[in-house]
Amino acid sequence: MRVVSWIFRTVLFLAALGFALSNTAVTELRFFGVEFVWRAPLVIFLLAFLAAGALLGLLGLLPTWYRMRREIGRLRRELRVAEKAANAASPRSAPPDVPRQSAAVETLPAPGP
Repeated sequence: MRVVSWIFRTVLFLAALGFALSNTAVTELRFFGVEFVWRAPLVIFLLAFLAAGALLGLLGLLPTWYRMRREIGRLRRELRVAEKAANAASPRSAPPDVPRQSAAVETLPAPGP
């Protein structure tokens, strides 16, 4: 599966590289009637807007991410409290492989000469 993944990545990289090399002509980008014109290769525009879109996507994700982190922290605290309550409520018994001693313990005579 790793080989297939690396082959896919290589093909994707080569396709992007071929696209970049075939679109090296200077392109003009004009902003809504403002006298500012940006001249650069088309690939630069595509990469800039891809990066801006990824950044905006991450910024849109931040509130949900922090809310989930707070929820996970709250649930972990509740779990610790519940485990402490369960440990305090259950009697501490000996492990099953250790025999319990009764109140009337027999004493063995001391070994003699």
